Amino acid sequence: MLHIKGVKAGYGDINVLWGVDLKVEERDLVALVGANGVGKSTLLKTISGLITPIEGDITFEGQSIVGARTHEIVERGIIHIPEGRQLFAGLTVKENLKMGCYLRSDKESIRGDIEGVLELLPRLRDRVNQIAGTLSGGEQQMCAIARGLMAKPKLLIIDELSLGLAPVITDLLIEVIQRIHGDGVTLLIVEQDIQMILEVCSRGYVMETGKIVIEGESADLLQNEHVRKAYLGI
Repeated sequence: MLHIKGVKAGYGDINVLWGVDLKVEERDLVALVGANGVGKSTLLKTISGLITPIEGDITFEGQSIVGARTHEIVERGIIHIPEGRQLFAGLTVKENLKMGCYLRSDKESIRGDIEGVLELLPRLRDRVNQIAGTLSGGEQQMCAIARGLMAKPKLLIIDELSLGLAPVITDLLIEVIQRIHGDGVTLLIVEQDIQMILEVCSRGYVMETGKIVIEGESADLLQNEHVRKAYLGI
């Protein structure tokens, strides 16, 4: 579905990614892990068209998306939930959900989809008319995920799923992710809690200093000596 080959990218004269290769196949649940500042978010921004790669190619469903505008990438079915959620803080939860489907043409089914995401995330139902900026951090992440789902993604990319959240909220979000995946959505998730996310995902990539240094089945990564020493403290 998503194939990244030899991608080099960065910000102006500062290069961050150095020949990144990564694949996400249809119905995959894939983790991209690594320490803070190694280029994970930069890679997601490059996939989403916010950054244009200097070298390499990114294809989605067999077609290159390099040079495509962000809204065109969204129209193709790639939805990116960024680090920090970036909700419309002055709008209500319901208004944020509606913003998630602004490119959709099937307007008659939007009401039913709102009901569907509120069923998936029932805590939002009680806050559907609340201003998004007044939600707790966990509720804002739920709202960001719900807004992303309203766009009917083929590939849902989530940057830092659990950052700053209490363990009980993280556990709830993991259950939500598993349900989304069970409904047929392909996911690529960036996460710093490596053990937690590898226990959920089927495959994973480890990034260090802008390069993928290890990739494989999650069970194998959890047993990898470098991963255990560098990230799991074992």
